[in-house]
Amino acid sequence: MADIVISEFMDEDAVATLADGYEVLYDPHLVDDPDALARAVCDAKALIVRNRTQVREKLLASAKVLKAVGRLGVGLDNIDLDACARRGIAVLPAKGANDDAVAEYVIATAMILLRGCYFGSAQVAAGRWPRQAMIGREIMGATIGFIGFGGIARATARRAKALGMKVAAYDPLLSKDADVWRDVRRCATLQEVLSAGEVVSVHVPLNAQTRGLIDAPALALMKEDAVLINTARGGVVDEDALVHALKSGKLQGAAMDVFEDEPLSVDGGKKYAGLDNIILTAHIAGVTAQSNVRVSALTAENVLRVLGG
Repeated sequence: MADIVISEFMDEDAVATLADGYEVLYDPHLVDDPDALARAVCDAKALIVRNRTQVREKLLASAKVLKAVGRLGVGLDNIDLDACARRGIAVLPAKGANDDAVAEYVIATAMILLRGCYFGSAQVAAGRWPRQAMIGREIMGATIGFIGFGGIARATARRAKALGMKVAAYDPLLSKDADVWRDVRRCATLQEVLSAGEVVSVHVPLNAQTRGLIDAPALALMKEDAVLINTARGGVVDEDALVHALKSGKLQGAAMDVFEDEPLSVDGGKKYAGLDNIILTAHIAGVTAQSNVRVSALTAENVLRVLGG
């Protein structure tokens, strides 16, 4: 039986590092076969997952000697933290390793959404030449508002400032005297940051307090030409309310990398049909060729530290 089970994709060099000292089962298909995964972890000392593997009570009950859960990323809503704590299992997110990847995604999508012309390729190819309709806005001088101001949001803010953007942020978990507010507009309420930005970017975990946080009343507070970007977690943004805001012209555009139900099904995606002002991606903002190496290496290091390797 394997000492370390890896149920989702991981950089091969990091897998090899783990295999130097332990028996490793690396099978990215396990995420879609819960019964096989439960059997695989029976004697495992460590389990390594991304965001799709559900590390809940049922799976943990099968893992008799588990010491660590390595998370290839930072979101922990797919892991029952209380159940792990009761069993003395260390939960190890790869903090900081994919910050730059997400930051670049946010800036890139903000520029695309504000400029707007990139959605008109089919019209140009058809000979319609819609120059007036393609006139968009520059990112320089615009305000980007962050809901949550942790490491990823701060990495994004540094890039935004370099492009001449103004930065506002709302994060009730940060002291008003924290150094991060030195050159950032601190918003005292969610309502304030929603109304401040031409770009609003979501960076909060999914929990009881944040589920449905960006609902119809929240979207109504945003500027009518604003764009919304969610790279945090599905469920934070009310997708039906967002679609309504986009169809009604309340918002200029949006980018969604995360969804309430993932993978997004054919039926789940029907609500977005016909929208030409939204970017949909497959929970990939934090995953690039480079970040995958960094995240995997850090996760291997974290797991080996706990196992004593």
